[in-house]
Amino acid sequence: MAAEGGWRPAGGGRRRRRRREEEAEGGAVLRRLREARNDLLSSGFWAASAGAVRAPLGDTTEPPARCVCYGLGRFSCCPAARHQLAFLLLLLEELGVPPSRCSVFDPAFSAQEAATLAELGLRLLPDNEEGKHGIEGSATLFYMVHCGKALYNNLLWRNWSAGALSKMVIIGNSFKGIEERLLSRILERDYSYIAKVLKGTEEVALPAHPQYLDTFNDTSVHWFPLQKLEELSPEVWDFVEEPTYEECEIIRKEDGADQCSPAAIES
Repeated sequence: MAAEGGWRPAGGGRRRRRRREEEAEGGAVLRRLREARNDLLSSGFWAASAGAVRAPLGDTTEPPARCVCYGLGRFSCCPAARHQLAFLLLLLEELGVPPSRCSVFDPAFSAQEAATLAELGLRLLPDNEEGKHGIEGSATLFYMVHCGKALYNNLLWRNWSAGALSKMVIIGNSFKGIEERLLSRILERDYSYIAKVLKGTEEVALPAHPQYLDTFNDTSVHWFPLQKLEELSPEVWDFVEEPTYEECEIIRKEDGADQCSPAAIES
């Protein structure tokens, strides 16, 4: 259709309206994220958690130079995921890790959420690693709140050496809790790397808070002091077979992104 000033492509108005709607939606997500940050600060939960966050740094563990976040979930529509993202951003500030050195992945992210993460300066991992992320010699924080057990097990397998594990900090489901909830034969059979590293692990739980009982329940900071790892039996390090699982409790590479996120598959 002709218009003043020349011809306009058909559908141009619809595209502009859609763009304006996306911009408004992105602004609303960022506003809600700021509110979640303020909630964490005003409630005292972040201040109470900071001691657990700093614990590895007082135990000769090298400060993380980068961060990897798995299983965050749909933070645009889920308040719990939004508070977990706000906590992550506070964590990066506390540890002095630039957002550009923090990589995130969840197959459930929408295009708008991916754009919001980019606007925050975070880096979106291009592929589903199934937790198998090698630290490649860099001290790394892994933020994995409410992820499936297989994701932690895969991560440990990928970095299965005293040198690599001693450079890692994991914030996620309590390893002690996993040990308590599973029969020892199942833990050793299905999640053998979690089972083998337990005696080489230090763990501090995030404090319980009535406002965040579901958001951060069973969440701990884990680290692996080199001295404790070197005290493990040499046989612990000999078996390095890649884990396999009869039942899928994480989103695999071949699974569609329309399924629930790893954070939602917690068991």
